Amino acid sequence: MDGKTLLDTLEQQCVAQGISDLHCSPEKEYVRFEVRLHGVLELLAHISPAVYTDFLRHVKFASKLKMNITNIPQDGQLVFAVIDKDAAGKDQSRTVNIRVATIPSRFGEAITLRFLDPKRGIVQLRELGFPDVMAGKLSDMMKVANGLFLITGPTGSGKTTTLYALLKTLIGTHRHIITLEDPIEYEIGGIVQSQMDASHDYTFASGLRSILRHDPNVILVGEIRDLETAQTAIDASLTGHLVLSTLHTNSAIEAIPRLLSMGVSPYTFAPALRGVMAQRLVRTLRKDLQKEGVKVDPADSASFGGRTVIAEVLQATPEIQNLILTNESATAIEQQARKQGYASMRDMGDELVRQHITLQSEVDRVTR
Repeated sequence: MDGKTLLDTLEQQCVAQGISDLHCSPEKEYVRFEVRLHGVLELLAHISPAVYTDFLRHVKFASKLKMNITNIPQDGQLVFAVIDKDAAGKDQSRTVNIRVATIPSRFGEAITLRFLDPKRGIVQLRELGFPDVMAGKLSDMMKVANGLFLITGPTGSGKTTTLYALLKTLIGTHRHIITLEDPIEYEIGGIVQSQMDASHDYTFASGLRSILRHDPNVILVGEIRDLETAQTAIDASLTGHLVLSTLHTNSAIEAIPRLLSMGVSPYTFAPALRGVMAQRLVRTLRKDLQKEGVKVDPADSASFGGRTVIAEVLQATPEIQNLILTNESATAIEQQARKQGYASMRDMGDELVRQHITLQSEVDRVTR
């Protein structure tokens, strides 16, 4: 099989199977192809160096990367068409984007292809697995005129997908929506999307200052990475804007001490905060295995048929805001939140285990 045929075949198979990433890692005698399916990395095949060289050449050409540069990382993207059947059985074409990244390694260029399928990336909250009560609570938070709402979790926990789902609830509500993203993963009609460019000093902090001059009602900041971005986002939420963003913390409650440790003012942070959600993605069992008494091998990836979200939502009630103002500990905040009905991600995961939707080992894997 030549490199072009291999690329075309992998594009279609990865989308059909719901694979999010393809990793190509050269070794001494072969190139290791691995795929990330339902969040878990699996070996796909060992490819000969000759086929890989041809494959890499086609990927770089299609993604407009420089063919003669192999000693420094490069980033690019390519698109391809996928044919689906509609309800009437007719062919319908849609476009899937691949984000391409290369990096030099000891035995040649390693490359990662991330598949950004709008069919999976732009969905409704309930399609992601949020229970009706939680989905309703999140939708209600999006109806407020101003404030700061944060989503936390590690890379690959579905934060961006949830943010897009929240934005979808706002389109068509007579609100001007602007996003700052790094990079833009999916194109959404009805909003203004802007991509960061650090090489030209266009960062989350500088971009946030700029878009405030464009009279937005809702602002999405892809990630809060530093004090300047954090404080600017807080200040914007106090001046009539609804600001959505992400943060890397292990739990919803940990987002509060994290931002305070960055140096944000508790006197502005407390009244600005509307809520924090932390989330993870767990693999779900195939429908035929979601029965009591059925033995499942956690190591067998064929036992799983998809993924669903487990999440926890902390609402910034007046009591929680007062605890932020007085710089109380995360333990004190959690105790107050529990009194108000707060449940942890693990609580939600344990319920999915009781319903035989997932396994305890899955919940442990993502919440440990």
